[in-house]
Amino acid sequence: MPNSSAVSGFYRMPLKDRLRFLAEFSDLAAEELNLLSNTGALPFHVADRMIENVVGAFPIPLGIAVNFLINEKDYLIPMAIEEPSVIAAASFAARMVREGGGFHTTSTPPIMIGQIQTVNVADPHRARLAIYSRKTDILEKANEQDPILVSLGGGARDLTVKTVHAPSGSMLVTELHVDCRDAMGANAVNTMAEAVAPLIEEITGGRVYLRILSNLATERIVRAHVTVPKDAVGGEDVVEGIVSAYHFAAADPYRAATHNKGILNGSIAVVMATCNDHRAVEAGAHAYAARTGRYIPLSTWEVNQDGDLAGSLEMPMAVGIIGGAISTHPVAKIVLKILRAKSANELAEIIGAVGLAQNLAALRALAHEGIQKGHMRLHARNVAIAAGATDDLIDRVVEQMVREGRVRADRAKEILEVLRKTTQ
Repeated sequence: MPNSSAVSGFYRMPLKDRLRFLAEFSDLAAEELNLLSNTGALPFHVADRMIENVVGAFPIPLGIAVNFLINEKDYLIPMAIEEPSVIAAASFAARMVREGGGFHTTSTPPIMIGQIQTVNVADPHRARLAIYSRKTDILEKANEQDPILVSLGGGARDLTVKTVHAPSGSMLVTELHVDCRDAMGANAVNTMAEAVAPLIEEITGGRVYLRILSNLATERIVRAHVTVPKDAVGGEDVVEGIVSAYHFAAADPYRAATHNKGILNGSIAVVMATCNDHRAVEAGAHAYAARTGRYIPLSTWEVNQDGDLAGSLEMPMAVGIIGGAISTHPVAKIVLKILRAKSANELAEIIGAVGLAQNLAALRALAHEGIQKGHMRLHARNVAIAAGATDDLIDRVVEQMVREGRVRADRAKEILEVLRKTTQ
């Protein structure tokens, strides 16, 4: 049995050999190996090209949120998530929003920023002006790297230069602004940044270290807003409670973090379903929330002149409908077909609307009935299944745990044991 994780050429092994090594190292049973080797709708040969050292796939439930009306167009929203209640909550919120005319969204052009860090510059401020004087040459060099993107109307559009004061001294940062069209754009931007680095060194006399895109996509913003009739949301008291909850988040970063997590519950589930980079979206969202020096909510809620609830959301949204895993994963292709999104901007706006819907649902639950009531019933199903309940016993275990207010694994096992004895 191997006891070292130092393995040479693991990536070159056939799947059966990787699994055999894994089984010996971790003492996996045959049924566990069978589960790992079942990659479902993602064939092994596809998964093996997507990432390194593949031994299986990790399925996450894929559900459909309903009731979404965005810019007067109906959508069914595929969401990939393991947390119960999120899809139901988003669908419920979308139904409320629909009564006020649905979601209204806009987005900026799909501009990503690539940063080139230059150090050891004798005169950073003069070098900054020198870079601006060679702007045309730099952009031309960048665009030579991706003629297809340029032919589609994208490419490097502009650049900015700033001086950053770091503990090691001043450094010059050149930022390429690249229109990525329908791609998320990381590969294109990184390639352009790499290509212009020698030219930046020649102009400044300094040394370039990092040349990479930023995930704080402040030039690629999605905005969504809604008006929810007070009667649809539950009345004036509920409206007041939702606005008060927002004010709490606006005043306290501890609450703001959970407020924004609720938004990302919805948004990231769609990002995941489309095989976009959820880590990039999350990093950008949190950095954007802290851009003023204080961590604040990504959404706002207020009462309009008619006493109805008005909500809005603004956040970076770097997603695409082509490239990388989006074009490789067979289920992601189906998800995009279900969404009927014809551009990266349309997908971004859908994701923004779902984030705002999920935020509304969470705040309404907090203000109206407490977050646990609906969530715990769905959570109880997972607890019952984990305890070994099957078929109709699942619902009976859930009902008793919820009625008692004791949704715990030990209680589920106790209830299940009694039910099995009584049904024998």
